[in-house]
Amino acid sequence: MREIKVAAAQLGPIQKAESRAAVVARMIALMQQAKAEGCPLIVYPELALTTFFPRWYHEDRAEADSWFEAEMPSPATQPLFDAARAMGMAMSFGYAEKTPDGHHFNTSILVDAAGNIVGKYRKIHLPGHVEYDSERSHQHLEKRYFEPGDLGFPVWRTLGGIFGMCICNDRRWPETYREMGLQGVEMIVLGFNTPSVNSQKGAEGLAQRLFHHKLSVQAGAYQNATWVIAVAKAGDEDGHHLMGGTLIVNPDGEIVAESQTEGDELVIHACDLDDTVFGKETIFDFARHRRIEHYGRITAQVGVVLPPED
Repeated sequence: MREIKVAAAQLGPIQKAESRAAVVARMIALMQQAKAEGCPLIVYPELALTTFFPRWYHEDRAEADSWFEAEMPSPATQPLFDAARAMGMAMSFGYAEKTPDGHHFNTSILVDAAGNIVGKYRKIHLPGHVEYDSERSHQHLEKRYFEPGDLGFPVWRTLGGIFGMCICNDRRWPETYREMGLQGVEMIVLGFNTPSVNSQKGAEGLAQRLFHHKLSVQAGAYQNATWVIAVAKAGDEDGHHLMGGTLIVNPDGEIVAESQTEGDELVIHACDLDDTVFGKETIFDFARHRRIEHYGRITAQVGVVLPPED
């Protein structure tokens, strides 16, 4: 048995005017609760340090840099790292990253119990749009403020297992899980900030959005025999509602724990990484069952035609 008691630390709304210090204090309070529950790992959401700022349009792109961290730990987040180190707590959280050479990414990190950053992932599947769109119910300007991630989907050996990360919209794409599944991933941690209404499809409300969220996470977990820890930022941020839906999903694709509120909340479950073994050695044994040459034959038989080059 390789059991890790995981705390999925959902954050309630973060208002535009709320300071980094106030948010970090909330994160530390959740960490203290997780420590009291005997959890060695805590997972926070995407863009955990700020409001979901891509809903706000800055005509001058540089004005958005105030939402970004130029270093990590930053002065504002150092207390979080100090608390984690003092408690012997590993953690993962998302933030807006500005690199020393001026690139901007939607980033998540994995930090070990000694406070060392052991993994970094940059969001690849950026949703939304670049310019202000008056036809939308709300703006979703991730493509304006972020560049697509350039680190791929690596995995890391830590905490006695094989861990991977992804962020929000990545969870909807099967190749996200498969890239890590082919590397033997045993637990994927992901944070998300998902509006409860689609800005381009008003009829797709909260119920359907939660359905698609759960469908994506459960399928990814089952088809790659991995645990998935999906952690929301939720609630009303300055009049813009984010859905909850924090989940812990086991390697059989079953939801074993989920949030009950849209506020700061811990969702806790003892996850045995050995529960991934059966699926990886039977139905999803990629080495035995994925014969690459067969895919080539199928492509030829169905007559796939590639588009002409530009």
